[in-house]
Amino acid sequence: MVFLMILLFSYLQMSQQIQKTMVNSKEMLSNPRLKPVQGTLNVVMNQNVTLSCNSDSGSPPVRYTLFKRNQKVSTLNRPDLTPSLFNLTINSASDLGEYKCKAENNNTSGGKYSNSLSFTLLEPISKPVLSSPTSQAKKGQNVTLSCLSENGSLPITYIFFKGTQSISSQVMMQKGAAEIVLLINSSSDFGTYKCRAENVFRRNAKYSDGFNFTLAEERRLSQPLIISLGLILLLFAIGLALAIPFFLIPSYKAKKFKCTRPSTGFTSTPNVEEPEDEVIYSEIAPVKPEEEYINFSVIRREDEKGENLKLQYWCFAGGRQGLSSSSYNTGIAYFYGDSSEGVKKANPK
Repeated sequence: MVFLMILLFSYLQMSQQIQKTMVNSKEMLSNPRLKPVQGTLNVVMNQNVTLSCNSDSGSPPVRYTLFKRNQKVSTLNRPDLTPSLFNLTINSASDLGEYKCKAENNNTSGGKYSNSLSFTLLEPISKPVLSSPTSQAKKGQNVTLSCLSENGSLPITYIFFKGTQSISSQVMMQKGAAEIVLLINSSSDFGTYKCRAENVFRRNAKYSDGFNFTLAEERRLSQPLIISLGLILLLFAIGLALAIPFFLIPSYKAKKFKCTRPSTGFTSTPNVEEPEDEVIYSEIAPVKPEEEYINFSVIRREDEKGENLKLQYWCFAGGRQGLSSSSYNTGIAYFYGDSSEGVKKANPK
C-alpha cells in the first residue's frame, strides 16, 4: 500500500515537469528590436552599415526577416535568441530606408514586427560662393555679403572673414545663404573678404574665393558733373538758336534799312535855280521788292542862293514812319498816305 502511494506521487511530479516543459516550448516571441550596430543613423554615400534585429523572449528557433519600405531584403534563421545581423551598403538615396524586421517562431502566428528606422545621408559641403548685390561701393555705404554652399548636409554653419580676421559670429542655416551687412567707413574696408562653410564633417570645412569691393565715389561724382556740363551747353545752344531770329535778325534789318539820304532823286545844290517856295520831290524807290522799306526826300528852298535849306527824310516800313532830318533852317514838309500809294501831297509852309 505504501509502495503504491509512492508510485502515484512520483507520477504526479513527472506530469507537472512534462507540462512545464510543454508550456516553455510554446512561449510567444516578444517584439524584436531593430538598431544600427555602429550606434548612429548618420551615413555617407557608399558606406557599409549593419542592422541588428532580435527578440528578448520567445521559444527558439527564430526566423528574422528584414524589410525596406515593405519590400523583403533578407532572411536569417537563429537557433537561439541571439541577435541577427543584416549587412547593407548605402549606394543611393533609396538605401536610406525606412527599415523594419519581423521575428517568427513555430508558435507565433503572423510574426512580430520591430520598430522602423531610416538613415540620414551626410553629404560633405561644396565650396561656398561669396557674393554681393554690388561690387562697387563708396564710403558711408552699407553693403551686403552672402555666403552659400550649394551642396552639403544641413545644417551648414557659416562664418565671414576680412583677410584672416573673422568679422561675424557663426551663423547656422537650415537652408539658404547666410548674410552679413557691412558699413564701408574707410579705404581699409575695401579689403579682401571670404567665408567658411562646414557641417557635421568638421574636418571638411571649406573656404570661398576672395571678394573685393571697388571704390566708386570718384567715378560716380564725375558722371553728374559731365552730365551737368552737357546740359548747360545744350541749353546754351538752344537759347542761342532761339535768340537769333528774335534779336540778331531784326537788329540786322534795322541797320540795313536805316533811313539815309538817297543817292538818287533830287539834291539841293547852290547852283540849282528854283523858284522861291518851290518843293521838289524825289523818286520813291523800295530798297528791295520783298521789303516794305522805301526812301524818299523832300527839299524846300528858302532863297535863290541855295542857303538856309532844310531837308527832311522819311522812311516807311509796314505802315510805321521813321523820321531822319538834317536841318539848316526852319521849314516843314507834310506827307500823307502810305508807302504803297506813293507821295500824295507835299505842302510847304
